Amino acid sequence: MTGTSFLVEPADWDAFVEANELGSYLQRTAWARVKAVNGWSSARVVAGGAAPIGAQVLLRRPRPLPWSFAYAPRGPVASSWNAESVADFTTALRSGLPGRVSHVRIDPEIERDGPLDPAGSLRAILAGAGWRPAPPIQPPSTRLIDLTAGDDTLWGDLRKKWRQYVNKARSNGVTVAELPGDPIGPFYAIYRETAARAGFLIRVEQAYRDIWEAYRPTGDATILFALDVEGTPQAVLFLVRNGLRVVEPYGGMTGTGAALRANYLLKWEAIRRSREAGAATYDLWGLANPGIAHFKTGFGGREVRFIGAWDLVLSGLGRQVYQTAQRVRVRRARRRAGLDAAGAPGLSGLEGDARETGTDGDDG
Repeated sequence: MTGTSFLVEPADWDAFVEANELGSYLQRTAWARVKAVNGWSSARVVAGGAAPIGAQVLLRRPRPLPWSFAYAPRGPVASSWNAESVADFTTALRSGLPGRVSHVRIDPEIERDGPLDPAGSLRAILAGAGWRPAPPIQPPSTRLIDLTAGDDTLWGDLRKKWRQYVNKARSNGVTVAELPGDPIGPFYAIYRETAARAGFLIRVEQAYRDIWEAYRPTGDATILFALDVEGTPQAVLFLVRNGLRVVEPYGGMTGTGAALRANYLLKWEAIRRSREAGAATYDLWGLANPGIAHFKTGFGGREVRFIGAWDLVLSGLGRQVYQTAQRVRVRRARRRAGLDAAGAPGLSGLEGDARETGTDGDDG
């Protein structure tokens, strides 16, 4: 690790990420532990002193390639974004990563043309420091709901039809609860059914158990189920919290759940309960297709488009070889799963690992 010494310890780094409004659970050391079982190593690279900027960088070398691919999911995290801090971070990356690295990819959660990127100024700074726009790995846009408003305001922000669907689910006997014991089995059963119907790739069950076991001990992982009148799970949301923000990276529903409008009540309860637990922001985590975007828009909030992914190329040949290998890997994975090469559109109100249907990178 390079740079600011007080961020050397994992606990100090995690506190830095959690305290930052734009910090993500993907930058926590728990995520490095999750990815380690899949062959990723990690390094934290930090620059600056009083106003640090840094990232937890994941590295993987697909054999037989001699280069590693480096990726800072939703990083870097910064106290200050300006030309000097970006230049310092870029310099630290060039010298602070182990082994031969083809390219480093970042995708900070900075709003395009927002307060930190007025008129594209931050993108110009990145370009000036040697970064180049790259294919996205994480969702390039999302919807954020401000939870500092009261329940009445949040309820009023739902579209009229969405409020009717929430009430319809209640009248159908749907309830929302955390299940006792291990929730991963029932979560995965619904998620797998959703993926098969919607046509996107998901990981094996153990991968989600690893995430649950990494974040649950700190109280930052919650799995909510919508249950029918007989107590059978019909929809699910896997929530992860970082600081004052709750995100919903995984979720799905059964065909029966769709008929019961269970997903509408489930999402409303996830929003309401997150506010009740003290969160300030609810992140709907990606707008993968028009159907999902339409469904999520009905819950209020505002759409945020990010500045996207950026690559720092350390070996032009290595990056080209890696991208070719990744495209082949994804095509093979989709064929094994019985999916077409382009990917099928998702279903309204469903979300999941749709980003894995891309052609470059990994979800980090």
